[in-house]
Amino acid sequence: MVLSGKKSYVPLVFMGILVIISLLFSKTPQIHSGSEYNYADVAWMLTSTALVLIMTPGLAYFYGGMVKKKNVISTMLQSFICMAVVAVLWVVFGFSLVFGDSVGGVIGNPTTYFMFNGVLERAPWDGAPTIPFALFAIYQLKFAIITPALITGAFAERIRFTSYVLFICLFFIFIYAPLAHATWHPDGVLFKMGVLDFAGGTVVHMSAGLTALASALYLKKGKDMYVHTPARITYVLLGTGLLWFGWIGFNAGSAFSASELAATALITTSTASGAAALTYIFLDASKGIKPSAMGVCIGAVVGLVAITPAAGFVTVGHSLIVGAVAAVISRLVIAWRTRSRIDDTLDVFPSHGVGGMVGMLLTGVFATGAINSVVADNGLFYGEWKLFSAHIIGLIGSTVFILVMAFILLKITDMISSLRVSDADEEVGLDISQHGEKL
Repeated sequence: MVLSGKKSYVPLVFMGILVIISLLFSKTPQIHSGSEYNYADVAWMLTSTALVLIMTPGLAYFYGGMVKKKNVISTMLQSFICMAVVAVLWVVFGFSLVFGDSVGGVIGNPTTYFMFNGVLERAPWDGAPTIPFALFAIYQLKFAIITPALITGAFAERIRFTSYVLFICLFFIFIYAPLAHATWHPDGVLFKMGVLDFAGGTVVHMSAGLTALASALYLKKGKDMYVHTPARITYVLLGTGLLWFGWIGFNAGSAFSASELAATALITTSTASGAAALTYIFLDASKGIKPSAMGVCIGAVVGLVAITPAAGFVTVGHSLIVGAVAAVISRLVIAWRTRSRIDDTLDVFPSHGVGGMVGMLLTGVFATGAINSVVADNGLFYGEWKLFSAHIIGLIGSTVFILVMAFILLKITDMISSLRVSDADEEVGLDISQHGEKL
């Protein structure tokens, strides 16, 4: 077994331990009868699960097209490897950390569904009562997969692959899992506060975007920070198309049913992304910049990010505002970032971090019980303060938690395995230096 040019038996030992654990702790399940299932909902959620999974290869193309040609394979592989690493973590103890018995409202008990024991037998989740619990579990896995993959754009072209794999394991355990548990578990602290996150604005995009900011600050700028030569804009277009397509399952699937709510989430997702894409190129046009494929793609993604926490809580008209406002703020932050010394290579923080934060706040402004009965308190637009206040507190608390933990995990990873590639490896490109492959 060779990693980064050096022989290592650690991966073989790890796999051996995993096999032993599987043999010792896996049990033969008694499948739940499923008399309460709605098979239209089951079919929709199976489809949504596939849609969300295709977003990660879509992200690989989206990011891969933006980097230099010598780093395309490495950048794309950083997304693909998440589908393998997180899937294993999820089955062993990850799902338990997110949806297991709550420990203080901040994390799940890792033994609740250890090795997925009890998942096939369990009655449906209360928030998804018409589909198998196992389907709910595997749908949630796809969100856990794409979140660490989103971070990769911040340190593209300058991170060692093996160190990256270690970091995403730590990120999943110590940032994603606690934040997802706090937000989506009925006993989670943010859930009990009344914070609404329909499909992952806080859990996915804020966690990835803020960790990306910490990563860019920690790794400092690359050798060619101010030289931006995208390998293939057509890859960016393809990746955007796959992301846009998959986001149907991401947002509309979070209704957990083939219902009016799923249709509403689909509509708001479509309108917010369209409004953001148009706003983005109009802003560029106001500065004399030609409408570009890159601008349209980034704008669309920002709109998709911003509507994610609000998709099943706001009206169609308000979704247009969410997309447009997010595009304006994100574009301004990108302009500021390019003048700074922060090398967030593919602007993950301005797109996902800022987009997620704007979406979280505007959910607190526009959410209404007329769209979704789970909204106990209407948003600020309707003259009520409670929900908006909860979102302000949740935003501040989540931001501090993510940034502090991200810097700690980056330092720990760097102590175990150096994060930055050498200057020579960066110069030759990560495709060759990390993987021995090239386009």
